[in-house]
Amino acid sequence: MKKLFLCSSFSDVASLLPDFMVSLKGKTVAFIPTASIHEEYRQYVEDGREALKALGMVVEDLEITRCGMEKVAQVLQDCDCIYISGGNTFFLMQELRRTGTDKLIAEQVKKGKPCIGESAGAMIFSPNIEYAKDMDDHLSNTSNFVDFTGLGIVDFYPVVHFNSFPFEEETQLIMKKNSSLSLLPISNMQAITVLGDSIFVRTKE
Repeated sequence: MKKLFLCSSFSDVASLLPDFMVSLKGKTVAFIPTASIHEEYRQYVEDGREALKALGMVVEDLEITRCGMEKVAQVLQDCDCIYISGGNTFFLMQELRRTGTDKLIAEQVKKGKPCIGESAGAMIFSPNIEYAKDMDDHLSNTSNFVDFTGLGIVDFYPVVHFNSFPFEEETQLIMKKNSSLSLLPISNMQAITVLGDSIFVRTKE
């Protein structure tokens, strides 16, 4: 059964995680920061890492561009939870495909391993990521990017940072230009939880 926690800003909604995953203390998280490695602003990566630690979880960094597939496969198999951080959606998808990590994550999700996706790490779970072009540069560190296929683990499209600074205009544009898609907007104070076929939007009080 799929177990996904998809959010815009994990550090803002980390308090919602215990309701989704019981017995967090001592659990190992494979932390994938790859989407952010070429970004100028990366504080959210550290904030996410610290929020996990504050919940009592053990964080193991897994920067997939610096690891062989065997190492990636072992870490994803051994961990209790997978965390995919934010950054550039297209660079992240490119590297997931290039390293084969996309298939490894899909395999672990199918087995029921919980997975947390933040921002770009949430959007890649959709069937197609082209809708993110109004938020991220699809040619930054991804020259000739033409395959917009996402992981396809969910059949909806998370619109992260909805009406949240500094993405107010971008998220409104995404909603307007992609109205034919099953868009699911979430602010920085919200998270989408997926348990099997059940989908809920939760808001931090």
